[in-house]
Amino acid sequence: MHIDWWTLALQTINVLVLVWILQRFLLKPVAAIIEARQAAAAKLLKDAEGVKAAAEAERLKASEEAARTAAGRDEVLKAAAAQGETARAAMLSDARSEADKIRTAANAEIERSRKENAVADEAHARALAVEIARRLFSRLPDDAKVSGFIDGLADAVAALPEESRSGVANGAPLALKAPRPLTVAEEETCRARLSAAFGHPVDITVVSDPELIAGLEIDTRHALVRNSFRADLDRIAEELGRGAATS
Repeated sequence: MHIDWWTLALQTINVLVLVWILQRFLLKPVAAIIEARQAAAAKLLKDAEGVKAAAEAERLKASEEAARTAAGRDEVLKAAAAQGETARAAMLSDARSEADKIRTAANAEIERSRKENAVADEAHARALAVEIARRLFSRLPDDAKVSGFIDGLADAVAALPEESRSGVANGAPLALKAPRPLTVAEEETCRARLSAAFGHPVDITVVSDPELIAGLEIDTRHALVRNSFRADLDRIAEELGRGAATS
């Protein structure tokens, strides 16, 4: 086989020239373009990572803010619930206190009303008992309404202190209360017994007072001597009232 070395050399030179031309005018610009595009892509990737990191940071920040907001809301709700519970407890306490006051006042009013009714009932019973006794005593015979009380009145006068007797029997006629007008004999008996009780003669003036029911009374500014059913009934009513007050 015959080789044309000159042809081979020329072809080799042509290939080298072509390679240089391609490298000079094609490969380097293409490589520069590729490198530029790679740099741009890298920059875009870096920027994208930065944006992503910023977005993630914003997301975390928003999440933390939401968590703080939720925590604050929970605290506000808890505080509101605690205040509501405190207010409810205070309202319940006030309501119970007011109810206790109302109940205490009602019980006091009931007790006061009961006592007043009891006092009124007792007073009515006493008045009724006294009225019944008065009506029974009023049925006594007329002579018994006076004669049986003369000695008792004289004894009561004799029991007075000396100064009281002196003040009563000072020379003026003595007002003698009787449930009815006295007969001449009854008036003489009263004058004699009272003169003996006072220790000197006395003059009497009879005053009729049916409220005495039965008995005699001497009522002056110096002394009060009572020996009558009305006096007895007054004392009984007073004792009943005193007993009711201490019960």
